[in-house]
Amino acid sequence: MIILSIILQSWLLFSMAFFGGSKIAGAKHQIELFETVKLPQWLRVVTGYLQIAGAIGLIAGYWYPGIAGWAAMGIGAMMAAACLSHLRVRHPIGKLVPALLNLLIAVAVVLLFADEWSHPFA
Repeated sequence: MIILSIILQSWLLFSMAFFGGSKIAGAKHQIELFETVKLPQWLRVVTGYLQIAGAIGLIAGYWYPGIAGWAAMGIGAMMAAACLSHLRVRHPIGKLVPALLNLLIAVAVVLLFADEWSHPFA
């Protein structure tokens, strides 16, 4: 179970760091994505910083597993909102897959660390 949690946590960590960084940096595809889902560009930057914060929480989670659970919960909420945004504008399923996959991985990380929530710094 420990290896599975490290793999899922690492996947989520690198995914959030990559996508969050590209949002903050103003990558062309991120700008276009937020335009097509009809969301303001300031929200793109805020989302990028929240994803970076989630990645930092997942890094801390290697030493304090409870923090990984809380970080994954926040990331899961962002990914659920991303899925709803894609569905709202009727994007093809291919554009929904990254957010949906990260949502499922975030849920798995939350469940793996559920017993650590009450004492995240233990």
